[in-house]
Amino acid sequence: MKGPPGPPEAVTIDEITDTTAQLSWSPGPDNHSPVTLYVVQARTPFSVGWQAVSTVPDVIDGRTFTATVVGLNPWVEYEFRTVAANAIGIGEPSPPSEKRRTEEALPEVTPANVSGGGGSKSELVITWETVPEELQNGRGFGYVVAFRPYGTVIWMLTVLASADACRYVFRNESVRPFSPFEVRVGVYNSKGEGPFSPVTVVYSAEEEPTRPPASISARSLSATDVEVVWASPQERNRGRIQGYEVKYWRHDDKEENARKIRTSGNQTSTKISNLQGSALYHLAVKAYNTAGTGPSSATVNVTTRKPPPSRAPGNVVWNSSDSKIVLNWDQVKALENESDVRGYKVLYRWSRQSRTSVIETNQTSVELSLPLDEDYIIEIKPVSDGGDGSASQQIRIPKMTNAYARGGGAGPSTSNACTLSALSTLMLSLTARSSL
Repeated sequence: MKGPPGPPEAVTIDEITDTTAQLSWSPGPDNHSPVTLYVVQARTPFSVGWQAVSTVPDVIDGRTFTATVVGLNPWVEYEFRTVAANAIGIGEPSPPSEKRRTEEALPEVTPANVSGGGGSKSELVITWETVPEELQNGRGFGYVVAFRPYGTVIWMLTVLASADACRYVFRNESVRPFSPFEVRVGVYNSKGEGPFSPVTVVYSAEEEPTRPPASISARSLSATDVEVVWASPQERNRGRIQGYEVKYWRHDDKEENARKIRTSGNQTSTKISNLQGSALYHLAVKAYNTAGTGPSSATVNVTTRKPPPSRAPGNVVWNSSDSKIVLNWDQVKALENESDVRGYKVLYRWSRQSRTSVIETNQTSVELSLPLDEDYIIEIKPVSDGGDGSASQQIRIPKMTNAYARGGGAGPSTSNACTLSALSTLMLSLTARSSL
């Protein structure tokens, strides 16, 4: 009975160089169908399982029992096996050969992502990605770090005799803050030196900013938000400014527990959120760069506004006619420790969309000019200096088939006359018969 060929036998490495291996093997049983093709596979400690490799000849016919594997990596341990195929199919692979290491060669691969920067005063920090072991091509692998001040001719060289090295720090008092250097990293092994990476520019460590920001001010935006504004240092600053760091803490907390927020570039204002209402906060600002932060500004104080009203609008009633929806609700009265109500927000949308439209009024009623052939979801919030207060329960206004309809939302003194619904977008024209 015909079948795929059996596994070849006695795969032997007859000769090996730095990039090639001469193999021979014996044929296995052909299972009554002549072998038409052999494929050579290789495995190393770095490969994922067995991989097909390039050979000479490129196509190994069924009558050939030798081949030269090409394109191997120097100084890597390999084992090989062969697989036979015939008209019926592909057979099982041969047992693997003995393990043999290719010969050494000069390194050819340079480190990737040569960069650096940062560090402490008078330092030049150079970093790179190490060359993988399977690409080191030999024993005694290491790196040659070359650098020079930008625009000069003579390279300074340092040899790092470690295949795992990925960072070098040059320290010298002559290194000026944030000065450009040309940098390249080469490789070597026991066979000799390999190539250098392309030249890249790396800056030496910076000096921290030496002057504090000026004209610090803060104002409360709501019960939870404040805005901080400052000016760049007025006097000459020796350190480059990369951004600013705002430190803030509540009066009854310790300064060492302060929170921090950073800006970048030339931004000289920021908003701080998630604060506690009716609370006194202290704030200070510093400039920063990669070397660290500079001196702190004077501390300023700001008190957040009272929290918004906790009571939601109640007795929400609506009626509709002639493409208009009229809403009415009870006035919300703030508690003593809450911000006074100065108006209301009416939020509405189609029930099958997600974008919400908003209208503000300082009255307890509003008229919306809307098509009545859609379901609407509506809720109402009180507005105060401390922010938006608690929202009424969402009410659903169904699309109208009659010329006139009315209903009520859930509230302190009414039952819910409309069902609740999931939410979606509304982009409609509207008018409010109330001043904002």
